[in-house]
Amino acid sequence: MGRLLAIDGLNIVRRVYEASPEPDSPEKAEIALRHAFSSLRNLINDHQPSHVLPAFDFGGRTWRHDLFGGYREGRAPMPEPLRAALPAFYDKLRGIGMHVVCVPEVEADDVIGTVVLRWLADSRGDATVASTDKDLHGLIAHGARVWDHFKGEWHDHAWVERKWGVPPEQLPDLLALMGDVTDSIPGVSKVGVKTAARLLRTYGTLDAIMAGAGILKDSLGETLRKEREMLYLSRQLVALKTDVKVGVTWNMLAWEQF
Repeated sequence: MGRLLAIDGLNIVRRVYEASPEPDSPEKAEIALRHAFSSLRNLINDHQPSHVLPAFDFGGRTWRHDLFGGYREGRAPMPEPLRAALPAFYDKLRGIGMHVVCVPEVEADDVIGTVVLRWLADSRGDATVASTDKDLHGLIAHGARVWDHFKGEWHDHAWVERKWGVPPEQLPDLLALMGDVTDSIPGVSKVGVKTAARLLRTYGTLDAIMAGAGILKDSLGETLRKEREMLYLSRQLVALKTDVKVGVTWNMLAWEQF
């Protein structure tokens, strides 16, 4: 059986870059990408995959921006020195046999979600996602595992429940309810992780919550009814797009050193 390692490339690159307090500069970008390259090499050495998917955001507008004009409006843009250094970094990854994947108008999360679900549906073996992105933790419900490279720990069903109070299959609904400040996803006003988890433990699904909201006489029920449309929009925004035309074959992702 094979072993797929899906790497959320910019999740690693940005965290390494931002860990340095130095001001933005080409030198800072060069040092960060050197460390990021070592991190990717270490991931492969540690996990010994048969197939590697290094997925990176293409950049620019995505389908989520078309859906909601305020998407990611509060997020700081990528520092220009880092952006300018990325093409050479991708070439370096290609030089050791990686097939870098960037797809216009979608995010790396969508690419990873699409490839991981296809891999598991084909019963090709284990699938590991290297990322700290909470959206990707929903893939655990389908049989994937998430590896936090920075903490050196596995994230599984039990970890998700401890962290957010719901199992992985309910994570998209939880994120829709509580929103995401990082991506400017609104969610429901004054609903945090504890309230969202309590609602999902009580009702099970977003649709069931909204069906029950009609009889809730407190302020929470009023807010849910008032913000119904924004809640369902948030649910669309946090969902992974899993039908991306990735443009690669399994042979192209095969790691020759396996």
